[in-house]
Amino acid sequence: MCMFHLDYQCHVPDMTKTQQYKISEIKLTYTHKVKAAERPKVTSSEMAYELFRANWDDMTINLCEEFKILLLDRNNACMGIVPISKGGVSGTIVDTKLIFASALKAKASAIILGHNHPSGNLKASSSDKYLTNNLVQAGHVLSLPVLDHIILADNGYLSFADKNLLRVPVP
Repeated sequence: MCMFHLDYQCHVPDMTKTQQYKISEIKLTYTHKVKAAERPKVTSSEMAYELFRANWDDMTINLCEEFKILLLDRNNACMGIVPISKGGVSGTIVDTKLIFASALKAKASAIILGHNHPSGNLKASSSDKYLTNNLVQAGHVLSLPVLDHIILADNGYLSFADKNLLRVPVP
């Protein structure tokens, strides 16, 4: 939700004129509908896949590529799922800033990435690997680790963590 009213008064250097500026206030909201004790705890890639799959539209999983993130608290309990982008048959645009802005605003402690391959192919592409590596590095800088990247299809999933495809930066 964006609020578009914030008045700011600024005095010009000669101190004889007052000018009023209107700027936008950006507000992201996170509403928790599930109590912390009732949140599902993510203990495996299979659990992450099940959470993503249960919240993926069966009508579009084979139609167009989508990218979402699981937000996790300090106990690896799922705080929620954030849809990041929806694209075409063979790709979607993923904005790093949207991913981490959402996670930081919700005060997530870690994230799991997820996107589908409408083709049903469960092999990570070079683009998938490149994007994941960049997001892992950004998460490292922000102390907001990317724990896994799940590629979903209606016939199963691939876990970057299980396949040792996550490249965690070494200090």
